[in-house]
Amino acid sequence: MSRVHDAIRAAHDDGRAAFIGYLPVGFPDLDTSVEAAVALADNGADVIEFGPPYSDPVMDGPIIQEATNAALEAGFRTRDLFTAVRAVAERTDVPVVVMTYWNLVVQYGLDRYADDLVAAGGAGLITPDVTPDSAADWIAVSERTGLDRIFLAAPTSTDERLDMVTGSSTGFVYTVSRMGITGERKELDRAARELVGRIREHSDIFACVGIGVSTPDQVADIAGYADGAIVGTALVRALRDGGVDAVASLTRDLTAGARR
Repeated sequence: MSRVHDAIRAAHDDGRAAFIGYLPVGFPDLDTSVEAAVALADNGADVIEFGPPYSDPVMDGPIIQEATNAALEAGFRTRDLFTAVRAVAERTDVPVVVMTYWNLVVQYGLDRYADDLVAAGGAGLITPDVTPDSAADWIAVSERTGLDRIFLAAPTSTDERLDMVTGSSTGFVYTVSRMGITGERKELDRAARELVGRIREHSDIFACVGIGVSTPDQVADIAGYADGAIVGTALVRALRDGGVDAVASLTRDLTAGARR
């Protein structure tokens, strides 16, 4: 199937939902972002989600925007992404997927981007601002390279759109818990549970829930109905406030939630 699929399947075989952790590349600096990603893997994450900084992050909340702006101001360039992915991949077998706005890929060159990601040991792309009906070139390149292509499904998605997303995605479908930007929320919408149920009616592809997931209890709740939980902002806050050790500690807590 795919490295990402296999990682999620292995989590299920271990009696738990998968845990996917997001961190921005280059924050607070490139080397520390690598150490933080390795800490995710060492403390129970099943998939690492690396986000290259972007100047117009329409989906990102203030905590992630603050981090990515800092990385850009420090001089981050797209080529640094592949350096970081390679450094992580050399130290862990946990698959690394890149969550990227599409303009970064286009500016770098789609084939070049995919080839460099494969060479660095990356496993795939999550593309929040590209839908399958406008991604024919990316689908073709992913077939050529074996990279996973992970599209998003939202509570507002029509049945026709869900057919397209589930039929075009590999690895898993990024299941948006609620409309809006990323960030920590006290309660997750019932819409996430309903959306996972609708995805199940269309496909047997894994459905992992993200956007607003920040506590072990929320991860545990998601583990009751979805294949995995995705946490970003809470981990970025931990890295900002407490460094790599704080990321490791929070990851242990969150992955414990995936087992409950």
